[in-house]
Amino acid sequence: MTTALDRPARTHLPRTVAFAGISAAMVAILVAAGAPTPLWPIYQHEWGFPSWLLTLAFGVYALALLVAILVIGSLSDHIGRRPLMIASLALELVAMLVFLFAPGIGWLIVARVIQGVATGAASSSLSAAVVELAPEKHKKLGAMMTSMAPLAGLGIGALFAGVLAEFASEPAFAVWLVLVVVMAAGTVFTLFTPETVSRKPGALASLKPQVTLPVQVRGLFASALPGIISSFFFMTLFLGLIPVVLVAVFKVHSPVVGSLAAFVAFAAGTALSATTSGIKPQRLRLAGTSAMTVGAILFVASIGMHSLTLLWAASLIAGAGIGASFAGATRGLVPEVAPHQRAGIFTAIYLAGYLAMGLSAIIAGVVIGIVGVASTAIGFGVITALVALTGVIVTNRR
Repeated sequence: MTTALDRPARTHLPRTVAFAGISAAMVAILVAAGAPTPLWPIYQHEWGFPSWLLTLAFGVYALALLVAILVIGSLSDHIGRRPLMIASLALELVAMLVFLFAPGIGWLIVARVIQGVATGAASSSLSAAVVELAPEKHKKLGAMMTSMAPLAGLGIGALFAGVLAEFASEPAFAVWLVLVVVMAAGTVFTLFTPETVSRKPGALASLKPQVTLPVQVRGLFASALPGIISSFFFMTLFLGLIPVVLVAVFKVHSPVVGSLAAFVAFAAGTALSATTSGIKPQRLRLAGTSAMTVGAILFVASIGMHSLTLLWAASLIAGAGIGASFAGATRGLVPEVAPHQRAGIFTAIYLAGYLAMGLSAIIAGVVIGIVGVASTAIGFGVITALVALTGVIVTNRR
């Protein structure tokens, strides 16, 4: 039987060019995920819908992404990286078009669901392709790209959309038009990338959701779980809740300011992830959960004292904590299992994280409609602080 690698070669880009392009596509997917952050208040002002619908739109994205990871996560191992990369980027393009022409909040929610599925489908295939296409002498570069891209992409996406929205006459249209062009270019580029794995049977069976956590790391995973959950709580906070808080509590309507909290947080997280390879995983987790505890307390204080300075400090400290905690969790768990068990580790991490993100966003939306934005934000910050503090205690005891 002829495999994808055995077929006559078509016109393909050199592997180094393909590596750079697929790395850029991976970042672009995350840029698009962070782009709505400063746009939500603009949509709310123009269309006059309640704040809880914004958090709902954020929550359904996380849940759709989670379902896609569980169902499609290992499909590229069977059908090849290229077909799934092309399909996911094309679906992301569809989501950008729905955003571009959305006439109301209902269509924004539809776009977020499509985007969640596309991002989930892309996460495994693009990440694997980046590692496999990395130059032989620089294989660590591929692994570094996959670990840095999520936080970096989300932060860049929020800042990019905020700056463009600040100066464009039609902010949302300008942001989505740029991303339509980017996703179209990424889809076309992927058509010419080389395949990196052979096809193998079992594609349909791989669609059955499975989460297998090796016995030898279950205790370690349990101790890392509070840090993972609090990291994703903060992602909900920075991407979904803070833009609403800035308008309702601080009366800040600037899209750039609305995007800065997310950018500062994710830039700090990216920097920590990139510069701490020599630190032991347990120390990273302890430092990360400690920083997130402090960041959550500062966030609550910023609401109570109406202090933007404290809000930026909370973003910086909590963002560093996200990067340290997540890096410590993955670096501690992955070396403890065999190569064929690593997919199960990441699936378990993302299952816990995105479930926490999606449910917390939806619950926050319900609570906003009852007690208001300020009280919801304070409650969210207190719960996040308690979860992160649990991580400090559990990690220190272990």
